[in-house]
Amino acid sequence: MADASNSASGDLQLSHITKSFGEFVAVDDLSLTVPQGSFFALLGPSGCGKTTTLRMIAGLEDPTSGTMHIGTTDITNTRPYKRPVNTVFQNYALFPHLSIFENIAFGLRRRGVKDVKEQVDKVLELVELPHLAQRKPSQLSGGQQQRIAVARAIVNRPALLLLDEPLGALDLKLRRQMQIELKWIQTEIGLTFVHVTHDQEEAMTMADTIAVMNEGRIEQMGSPADLYDNPKTAFVANFLGQSNLIKGKIESNDGANQIVDLFGTKVAVPKARSSAKDSSILVGIRPEKLRIQPEDIAMSGNILTGGTISDVSYIGVSTQYQVEMPWGQELMVFEQNDDGVAPLDKGDRVKLSWEPIFTFGLDGSEDANAGSELHISEDE
Repeated sequence: MADASNSASGDLQLSHITKSFGEFVAVDDLSLTVPQGSFFALLGPSGCGKTTTLRMIAGLEDPTSGTMHIGTTDITNTRPYKRPVNTVFQNYALFPHLSIFENIAFGLRRRGVKDVKEQVDKVLELVELPHLAQRKPSQLSGGQQQRIAVARAIVNRPALLLLDEPLGALDLKLRRQMQIELKWIQTEIGLTFVHVTHDQEEAMTMADTIAVMNEGRIEQMGSPADLYDNPKTAFVANFLGQSNLIKGKIESNDGANQIVDLFGTKVAVPKARSSAKDSSILVGIRPEKLRIQPEDIAMSGNILTGGTISDVSYIGVSTQYQVEMPWGQELMVFEQNDDGVAPLDKGDRVKLSWEPIFTFGLDGSEDANAGSELHISEDE
């Protein structure tokens, strides 16, 4: 078997990859291409198959069937240490007895590189920690250890860097800072990053392309903006952010729009944003796209009347309203706190409106709760 650790470069291609553990299919006929030099995220809840996929790319698990290539080099059966792939784990896996310099130099020395100083110094500068070269890992903060783990991985110039929930052990503020820094490092060195996470915000902040996984399959793949604005399934609509999904019936067409009956009210849904297969439809609106006003105020666009505010949460930049509609469903509204709307209180009678262009339509036979946090935690 040829050593691919230095020679392979190009796009990562997974073709019909399946991984079974006995009767359980963890990854089910997965095909995807990760373009060279991109930041790619595998996003999904626990048990969806994302970490198993990562472990197969790393060579730590063998696929039951299917092939994997980096460029034209087949790596399906290549031993892990012969792949041009490095992995950064959540626990960093730094050697406690070695200095930071020697931790980073470890892989270079194993490959027989004699003069490691220039390369180690260069990546220490890149992660902005040259002053810590002689310290031990235990003397570093979690965020610093994280950066050193990345430095140790990229010093070998792999074709592919795998990140397995790399920010999971950090607190929220540091995690957000590291998201920006990791994206900057990736852009700066131009390596292909494949990042596994269950954190939607993390994937949306860093990735060029996100593959949303569910039960071993890719539910939808695209840019963060495309997945958020044009979800094709209820799972994606609920897993990426929050969505109001209302059961309706397509009554007619009006040029570029489908006219949908929502419990007696007609609304317009752009045909280009509808995945409905027949007259049954789930009409989707993101909470921040809804406007909320007292019942007596005139509004334009798609309008729903007869709501009652059941809960109000002030969260600084916005106020979140839960609004109970006449048919018993609660809708969520995020209103920016920019003095545009007078504060509303629990029990107030309100109406909701939104621009038709912000509406998306999903297949009406889908479970409207698929992918929501409550739904996922009950499944696990």
